Amino acid sequence: MNSNQLSQRLKAVADYVEPGETVADIGSDHAYLPCYLVKANKVSQAIAGEVVEGPYQSAVNQVKEDKLTRHIDVRKGNGLTVIQPGEVTTVTIAGMGGPLISEILEKGKDRLEGVQKLILQPNISAISIRQWLQDNGWQITNEKILEEDRKIYEVILAERTTEIQKLSQLELLLGPVLLKEKSDVFKQKWEHELVQLLKIMKQMEMAEQSPSLKEKKKQLREKILIIEEAIK
Repeated sequence: MNSNQLSQRLKAVADYVEPGETVADIGSDHAYLPCYLVKANKVSQAIAGEVVEGPYQSAVNQVKEDKLTRHIDVRKGNGLTVIQPGEVTTVTIAGMGGPLISEILEKGKDRLEGVQKLILQPNISAISIRQWLQDNGWQITNEKILEEDRKIYEVILAERTTEIQKLSQLELLLGPVLLKEKSDVFKQKWEHELVQLLKIMKQMEMAEQSPSLKEKKKQLREKILIIEEAIK
C-alpha cells in the first residue's frame, strides 16, 4: 500500500469522500489516505492527525515526498484536538477499534462543528460506533463490508441529521444498510461470529453457575438469537 494505491479498506473510505470536501484524517499513520485524496483531485485541502511520534514523522515525510505540503497539513495531537471547529467538512477515522473511535468522537464533540460527514472504519465492535452516532444526532446513510487479507472490515458513512435515527438492537449490531443487503461477506462474518458465540455459551454452561453468569448467559443467548435470525 502507498499513497497511489490504497488498501481495499482505505479505498472504501476514500470512495465516500465527495469532490470539494475538506478532510481531517484522524490517526492518519503514513498520511496515505489524504495524499491519495489530493492526488485523485477529490480534495484540495486536508489535515493528517497523529498522536504518536513515529507515525507523525512518517506522515510528514510522505507529504513532503509527494510534494503536497501546500495541500496537506500534518498535525500532532490526540484525536480531534488537531482540528478547530468549522475547519473541515469531513472527518475520517480508520483502523481502530469501535470503542476507541467512539471515545475520540465523544471527547472531541466540540470540534465537530461544521463537520457534515463522518467516515469510520472500525476493526472491531462497530456497534459501539452506531450507538454513539444514534445518541449524537448522526444518521447512518451508507455502509460497506469487505474482506481483505482474510480479515473482514466494515465502513460506516454517517451524516448530520435533524431527525433522530432509532436503530433496533439488530441494526445496531449488524448495521442497518448491511442488514438489508446481506452480502456473502456479511453472512460469512456473522456465521463465523455465531460459531464463536456458541463455543462461549458451551463453556458457560460447564462453569459454576452464579447470578452474574446467568445474566451474561441471558445476554449472550439474546445476541445468538439475533444473529441466527439475521443470517437465515
